[in-house]
Amino acid sequence: MPQIPEKVHELTVGQLSARSGAAVSALHFYETKGLISSTRTAGNQRRYTRDALRRVAFVRAAQRVGIPLVTIREALAQLPEERTPTHEDWARLSENWRTELDQRIKQLGRLRDHLSECIGCGCLSLETCVLSNPDDVFGDRITGSRLYVTPRESSS
Repeated sequence: MPQIPEKVHELTVGQLSARSGAAVSALHFYETKGLISSTRTAGNQRRYTRDALRRVAFVRAAQRVGIPLVTIREALAQLPEERTPTHEDWARLSENWRTELDQRIKQLGRLRDHLSECIGCGCLSLETCVLSNPDDVFGDRITGSRLYVTPRESSS
């Protein structure tokens, strides 16, 4: 892994890519989504501050556990600009996702436990299947694949 001297305070997109392991195209994408930011040189080349390394690592870790980019952007907006976030900063942000991750783990457990049953029977019944119809709220009242809205009576 290429080392960047401490006296270098800005990174090129290539340096950021090499150090973070993210493709240059991914870094450009992250920038368009507001996850990281850069300045431009007189020659219109991107330059990133060193804190972008931690931000990219955070984005990639959050993506690996399924956190949507919009949620990641909202979290990163709470961090100070131009400063490498501290351990406490990251701990605070990740704690906010704990409930969401616990719910995903529960859903994945249910998927794992019922996957062979559903693939084995092949029905994927919208009435009873826990994969295509988890936590069904309408199944107690109606059956079928669509919920038809009944027209309201006009109040004349």
